[in-house]
Amino acid sequence: MGPQVMITRMAGFLAYAAAAIVALWGAAHAIPTRQVLAGFEPITTHNRRVVLQEWLAEAFTMWGIAAVVVSVTIVAGAGASASQWVYRAAGGLLLALAVLTSLTGARTPVIWFKICPVLMTASAVLLVTASLL
Repeated sequence: MGPQVMITRMAGFLAYAAAAIVALWGAAHAIPTRQVLAGFEPITTHNRRVVLQEWLAEAFTMWGIAAVVVSVTIVAGAGASASQWVYRAAGGLLLALAVLTSLTGARTPVIWFKICPVLMTASAVLLVTASLL
């Protein structure tokens, strides 16, 4: 196996690892939705719906990022130019979410909000690294 094949395999591994982290964090985000909503009580029905929508929108975003990364890696391969740009775009979105969370939820005493920017940044680093190999 030549060095370029090994580099491409490493890029694929990094992309899949980032997708797995993001997808699992999306699931971990969605599972406690009922408890999160209960923490806002008392709340109006309309506000409850908005909080529910926004809470689940972040989980869906994470799952979407993971699905796109996995799809482009399977279809085009980790070494393809299209894959590299998808990895960079996904990494940028993850970094933006990390910054947003750092400025909002991570400023609360909830530990999960403090972990989120770390996981999103780590996944972004994996994706950008994969795009540069």
